[in-house]
Amino acid sequence: MTETSIKRETCLVSGLPAWPRVDFSEFGEIEVKPLGKIQQLTGAFLGRNWVAIPHVTHHDAADITDLEVSRKTWNDQNSDGKLTTLILLIKAVVNALKNFPQFNASLDADGRNLVYKKYFHIGIAVDTPRGLMVPVLRDCDKKSVGEIAKELAALSLKARNKGLSMPEMSGGCFTISSIGAFGGTGFTPIINAPEVGILGVTRAQTQACQGANGEIIWRNILPLSLSYDHRVINGADAARFVTFIAKQLADPSLFL
Repeated sequence: MTETSIKRETCLVSGLPAWPRVDFSEFGEIEVKPLGKIQQLTGAFLGRNWVAIPHVTHHDAADITDLEVSRKTWNDQNSDGKLTTLILLIKAVVNALKNFPQFNASLDADGRNLVYKKYFHIGIAVDTPRGLMVPVLRDCDKKSVGEIAKELAALSLKARNKGLSMPEMSGGCFTISSIGAFGGTGFTPIINAPEVGILGVTRAQTQACQGANGEIIWRNILPLSLSYDHRVINGADAARFVTFIAKQLADPSLFL
């Protein structure tokens, strides 16, 4: 990190009031538990990223009705691995990064140059007992959905049981944070610097939609929330990016 970049980061928080120091025991019984090292480290990075990056979040949704049918059929025919919607979303994101290269880029430390990456490494946020970890799946453009599924399962298990090394969490181009297992209809994920975007995914919902002839049909709709760095990405690009992902997910033949 250069002296200039250090000064830039210092200026981002200068002038703000100090964090309040309160003796909470004055108001009632309390219990104090120290934050784990992973939580402290992650919290520091997230705090920096939220302050340093001008976040904007674009919300949209994808119709995954046909995709889910094809995914379940694939799982029935491939007993050696389990394919989740997240795996197919990884492939859709990779295709989107190829078509919108500004999302596969990073500002350098001085904020004067945009570095375009020719590789496609995707980070996946994983909830662990120690705190949030983001293993990076490398060269997702060159791997099949089955290969990605096995690799993600292995890394997620390692993250929860033993933890991950820094190399296993470094070099990502774009991050996906999925909380679909817990619910929600949308959220604002914090960008994992120096990336310029992160895609948040919540639980798919069955919704009534209008059919071609005006009839009511029920479709499986997946909410998508894209947070992006407004210094690099504009709103129109963000909308096109998410729309592209949604169209990819609507066509299972692209992945299966």
